[in-house]
Amino acid sequence: MTGKAASMQTHLECFIRFLAAEKGLSTAYQLSVRQTLEAFARFLEMDNTGLAQTGIDTLSAFLRHLQDRGMARSSMRVEMVHLRIFFRWLAGTGILEKDPSVFLEMPRQGLSLPHVLDQKTVSNLLESIDIQDIPLGCRDRALLEMIYACGMRVSEIINCKLESFDKDEAFVRVLGKGNKTRLVPVGRSALDALQMYLEKGRPKLVRTGTKSHIFLTVRGRPLTRERVRQILRERARAAGLEQHVFPHILRHSFATHLLENGADLRIIQEMLGHADISTTQIYTHLEQQRLNSIHHRFHPRG
Repeated sequence: MTGKAASMQTHLECFIRFLAAEKGLSTAYQLSVRQTLEAFARFLEMDNTGLAQTGIDTLSAFLRHLQDRGMARSSMRVEMVHLRIFFRWLAGTGILEKDPSVFLEMPRQGLSLPHVLDQKTVSNLLESIDIQDIPLGCRDRALLEMIYACGMRVSEIINCKLESFDKDEAFVRVLGKGNKTRLVPVGRSALDALQMYLEKGRPKLVRTGTKSHIFLTVRGRPLTRERVRQILRERARAAGLEQHVFPHILRHSFATHLLENGADLRIIQEMLGHADISTTQIYTHLEQQRLNSIHHRFHPRG
């Protein structure tokens, strides 16, 4: 390994340790970043370039190299994010005088818009669950109300604990990706369903050894990801929904319905726990698509 490559490898290892220790990012994310940077290190070695000589031209050449090898634009976008956070760290720690990635443009790509349910469909789904059916109907109604009302990921809802919920302030503390905590308000319908479940449903599910997770199985254990998906499939089928419904569709619907009703994109970003506003902006395209559809249907020259 040449001196330039060795230097790159040293900084790479320091950066991965930074992601783990300072940012608390997952092992899977660390591995993904490592793969990007190791590929970039090989490219620098082939180009006989060191980090100190890396500029926008080098970074652009690397992206063209990936494109020539057939990498999808969506994957290239991920690679670019990894490069950006790496070079931002290099500049921030003084290893480089400036960050050459600030002028790097994201590749244009066809947007993969998330599927959503309209507001009436969501209401029909939730209201079809008999909250008086204790404990399971009561539990399932509260579970799906919370996912939709708070835009929570499955991993977040199944790990939500009693101490995370503040019923007086109507907030839930959510532990999201990268162990980042955010506070999300709980709407009135979800709050009512959750309080009823906690008062009448959950006590019937508690067993010896049950921990403080809010949502429990009939054996008193925390719900799993697959069980949440199964509950939603069963409830959607019982409500007469013909389309494929999965938990993340409720999160997408939460964001889209907020946007449709005038919520600020930054607020939606905060409630979803997105680190980057560009991730949240997918919903503006979804709303634009809906407006275009309405225009084409009803405008005389649409």
